[in-house]
Amino acid sequence: MSNIFNQAIILKFLKFGVVGFSGVFVDFGITYLSKEILRIPKYIANAIGFIVAASSNYIFNRIWTFESHNPEVMVEFTEFFLISLIGLGLNTMLLWILVSKFKMNFYFAKIFAIALVTVWNFLANVMITFNPDRAFLIY
Repeated sequence: MSNIFNQAIILKFLKFGVVGFSGVFVDFGITYLSKEILRIPKYIANAIGFIVAASSNYIFNRIWTFESHNPEVMVEFTEFFLISLIGLGLNTMLLWILVSKFKMNFYFAKIFAIALVTVWNFLANVMITFNPDRAFLIY
């Protein structure tokens, strides 16, 4: 049973990674547009890119990764989004440290921050947002 559980978690993490990878394009595209074209300050542009990507990631993760049938979509989205906002805080903090303290290129630092925050987002969403045992108890 443990082996099946481990395989299921690994498959979900891989799917989460694929969704997240697609979200990287959304995130980078919106961040680039905001920062370079619209001249929005880089950390605000980063927040905009991250929030748009988190929203699209919720839809794909709900449908494909976790195959959620939770009828409380707004509750589920809110949980996902709050976890993403915590991730945004972690992402922004990591960016600030890597860019200002270590003088790392902004976009290279962003890749590093996304990788670390992905682990946080996955674990938090498995335990909270898309936890069927938890959802069963609440709903």
